[in-house]
Amino acid sequence: MGQEAFVLREMTSDDVDAAVIIDRKCFGKRDAWRRKYFLAAMMSLNSVYLVVEVAGKVIACAGAELRNDEAEIQTLAVDPDYHGRGIGTQLFAKLINTLRERGAAFVYLEVRPSNTPAIKLYEHFGFQVFGNLEKYYSNGDALLMMKNL
Repeated sequence: MGQEAFVLREMTSDDVDAAVIIDRKCFGKRDAWRRKYFLAAMMSLNSVYLVVEVAGKVIACAGAELRNDEAEIQTLAVDPDYHGRGIGTQLFAKLINTLRERGAAFVYLEVRPSNTPAIKLYEHFGFQVFGNLEKYYSNGDALLMMKNL
């Protein structure tokens, strides 16, 4: 399959159902966000939510919330059918740059210790493990990772 052109843009309410599907594919039903959480987070004035679209189909999403000078990455998901194409890297770069432009001095996120591909991506962007959050998820711990902007 050749490289398909993609569009990286702000998420709209029309994209929420696709984001829910992608989130479930990536994280399973237990950990995936529900539609109402995506809608509420995306519509907040303090949030940045982006999607990647290929041929009119949303195939990735990412979002963060800003609080004063700090930002929390809330989600990053790329449809598994599109893994390995650099889409997540470009989406994450755009999210970080947008947060910086909107005044964030540092950004943090939580990630499962077993999610090696995500951890490698975050480390590529300069995130470092700051701590361990015991029982953060219903069935396990999370690593707290942070980066100064």
